[in-house]
Amino acid sequence: MLETETLDVERIRADFPILRRKVRGKRLVYLDNAATTQKPRQVIEALDDYYSRYNSNVHRSVHTLGEEATEAYEASRKKTATFIGATPKELVFVRGTTEATNLVRFAWGEKFVKKGDLVLTTMMEHHSNIVPWQLLCKNKGATLKFVGLNPDCTLDLASFEGLLKEGPRLVAFTHCSNVLGTINDVSALCAKAATAGATTIVDGAQAVPHMAVDVGSLGCDFYAFSGHKMLGPTGIGGLYGRRALLEEMEPFHGGGEMIREVFLDHSTWNDVPYKFEAGTVNIADSIGLGAAVDYLTALGMDKVREHEVRLLKYALSELAKVKGFRHYGPEDPSKKGGVLSFNMADVHPHDLATILDEEGIAIRSGHHCAQPLMRWLDVSATSRASFHVYNSHDDVDALRAGLEKAGAIFRL
Repeated sequence: MLETETLDVERIRADFPILRRKVRGKRLVYLDNAATTQKPRQVIEALDDYYSRYNSNVHRSVHTLGEEATEAYEASRKKTATFIGATPKELVFVRGTTEATNLVRFAWGEKFVKKGDLVLTTMMEHHSNIVPWQLLCKNKGATLKFVGLNPDCTLDLASFEGLLKEGPRLVAFTHCSNVLGTINDVSALCAKAATAGATTIVDGAQAVPHMAVDVGSLGCDFYAFSGHKMLGPTGIGGLYGRRALLEEMEPFHGGGEMIREVFLDHSTWNDVPYKFEAGTVNIADSIGLGAAVDYLTALGMDKVREHEVRLLKYALSELAKVKGFRHYGPEDPSKKGGVLSFNMADVHPHDLATILDEEGIAIRSGHHCAQPLMRWLDVSATSRASFHVYNSHDDVDALRAGLEKAGAIFRL
């Protein structure tokens, strides 16, 4: 283990079966964690254990398997809620951040946003924190406006405060940009929005996996995140909502389990959060998410964050030595999540990613579901390397070597 590392990366890597495979005969260097993370054996084993030993539906049966499945499902809710500083009643299981945002759009927005209202979001958002609000505003006759950015890729607070004076109904923004890595001061933004009378929803997809999050301290009304970005399975995530808001909202889906009583002419609803979890829920992946939470909790989120800051510092220093390298986002690693978006001269990001793949290096190339931000950056696409707990200096060294090889191919 390198002296500068706060986590035992070699021990951690041993927990991830996929990291033992070769890609094109080379060691897999996985640097696409902002898209999805790999899964430790503890998560894989939790899924296998559920399907092999106590597969059953939850909240319905009094037989042994049903009770065991329900207990494991609700235990996962409790530990996941605790992980973000919430209570179990405030955590709705969803498929991921996108569904969480759309749940708020339909269950809260359709009820509380009126014609002529203002909805705010920012220029650094993922499409899942733009498109739902476009649709909501179109349907309700509301207006959508965007908070601008500073040249250093941070949020323009003067723009934000100016727009707050217009009295927005909803303010939606990311905790950490999936392109720039910019970490927003959620507590300050939520406090300002609350003073202006706005409800807030925070996209935490790139924050919950990488740093300690306490929704109570942040002061947000809603907070959305995805399990597959935090070492958990795909198809599962969470929406935190303030209890009073969840109680006021209409159901997202209608069907079984979300009801209390059904009559021919009307129905009454179950308690929160079950009011928003209609039908057979994603039991196995919820349990897998709980295993991922256990894994991250054991590592310690402060150590995870410290590890990534040190790795970012090293990466920014080393990659700056590559001819033609241009980085997008804050230069101070303490103000960034574990994301590096960049370009190399006029090499197209897809060509660069293809060359890196020949070296066993997995990065992301494209617009990263952030086309308005790409236009603001005046690029069609970027390359993106993103880190997690199993990445280390040797991965950065491999990336630098791969970029230098690409530079030689394109005669930079």
